[in-house]
This record gives sequence, C-alpha cells and structure tokens, in this order.
Amino acid sequence: MRVFLRYALRETGTNLWRNRLMTIAAVLTVAVSLSLVGSALLLKQSAAQASAQWEKGTRVTVWMNPDATNSQIGDVGNQLHGSPYVHDCNYFDKQASYLQAKHIIDPSIFAVMTPDKMPTSYQCVPTVPQNAFVIEQAYTGQPGVFQVTAPEQQIRQMQKTIHVLQVVFLALAGVLLLSATVLILNTIRMAIFARRREVSVMKLVGATNWFIRIPFITEGFVQGLLGSVVAVGATTAVQTWYPLSSEYQISLANLWGTNVVVIVLGISIGSIGSALAIRRFLDV
Repeated sequence: MRVFLRYALRETGTNLWRNRLMTIAAVLTVAVSLSLVGSALLLKQSAAQASAQWEKGTRVTVWMNPDATNSQIGDVGNQLHGSPYVHDCNYFDKQASYLQAKHIIDPSIFAVMTPDKMPTSYQCVPTVPQNAFVIEQAYTGQPGVFQVTAPEQQIRQMQKTIHVLQVVFLALAGVLLLSATVLILNTIRMAIFARRREVSVMKLVGATNWFIRIPFITEGFVQGLLGSVVAVGATTAVQTWYPLSSEYQISLANLWGTNVVVIVLGISIGSIGSALAIRRFLDV
C-alpha cells in the first residue's frame, strides 16, 4: 500500500507538471466557475441578511385613547408583553408621544397641540413580520385602544421581493454550478484524451483499472483544490473590498461557510470528474 501511494503521488506530480498547460486550464476553469457560484451564494445570503435587518425594523403601534384609564393601559401592556407574537414593546406616555410627534407633524399643526391631548401608545416589534397582522386584529377594539397601525402593504411587498430575490439567486447558483460541472468535466476529459495511449499501454501490460484510475483521480483532486482556493480568494476579495450597505453585509461565519462549500464542490467535481472521464478509456 505504501509503495502504491508513493507511486500515485509521484505520478500525480509528474503528470501535473508534464501536462501543465492542461492543468492550468483546468484550474482556471474551476476557479472562474466556482467564483461565480460562490458570488451567487453570497448574494443569496445578503438578501437573507437584508430580510433579517428589515424584520427587526418592523413596528406595530397600539394607540390608546387620550382618556384611557391607567387600568386599561396596564391591561393592554401586560397582554402585549406576554404575547408570543410580540418580540419587544416600548411604552410611550403623553410626554414621550408629544416629543415624538414634534419630529413628524407639520409645525403649523403641532403648534396647537399640547402633551395632555396626545394619546399614549405601545410600539412593538413582532417576532416575525407576518405577526403584525395578528397583533393588529387581536388588539383592535379592545377597551381603551383607539387604533392599531402596521405597515401592511410594505410588509407584503418586502416579503414578496425578498422571496423572489432568494429564489433567483439560488436558481442562479444552481445553473452556474451545472455549467461549472460541464466545463470542468470537459476540461478534464480533454486532458485524459491527450493521454489515452498511455492508458491503453498500461492496460495492455496488465495494470488494473484502479491502478490506472487513482493517479488521474488525484490529479483531479489537486486541480479542483487549487481552483477552489483561487475561487475562495476571489469571493473573499469581492466581499471584503466591494462596499455594501450595512443591511446587506453578511457575517464572517457565513462567508467562511460559503468558502467551505466552494472548496468541497471544487474537490468533488475534480475528483469525480476525473473518475468518470477515465472510465471510457479503460475499456480496451
């Protein structure tokens, strides 16, 4: 076994150098193809990150009547804080609502307002945006509640947009991966085709199929590994140097997770592609 491993490694190094032009072509094919796949996966994760940031900014406001009693205000607050549909709630008393309105309402209208005329309110973040509709229905018409407002149209539109983006980027990654696989397989097949006589001679002198196959699989492994490492460098450089707004920035853990996927794909395509490409030349 040790002798066979030494032979396989020696043959792999020799063949990679002897066919260096085809090796470079295979490595570049893997690198370019997987760079596109990695970029598509990063875009999908960026859309998911934007969705998460947007969900944190969704607000449902429960407006209390200006004459609501302290008991009614407290009951609504207790229900909101105990609701499984509510992630967090902040209470705005009359003075806080008055100061908030100062930045929203037209100054000419605000001039006639006083703190005692302002309604109190609860501004809540739902656990998921869809729960905004549940909260709105549950608290509309409750004693002391004047109105419940939620950005319904914006929620529906944003959910639809983000879902479409994620599906598009995932489909794009799938198409690019399929294209990458075809290109890489063709490149490896061309490299093996150039050495078909060598394979035929080894078969004629009694070499087993696996004895012939292992060095080629190892070559594909090395080519896939080198190409995927270049692709990882390219996707990392794009993520690091291309400026994205904060809501689209993905975490370092997600970036490395994508890089691991790219490396595994490169190694798998290179190794399996070589194993499949050599099969047709073993039947002599």
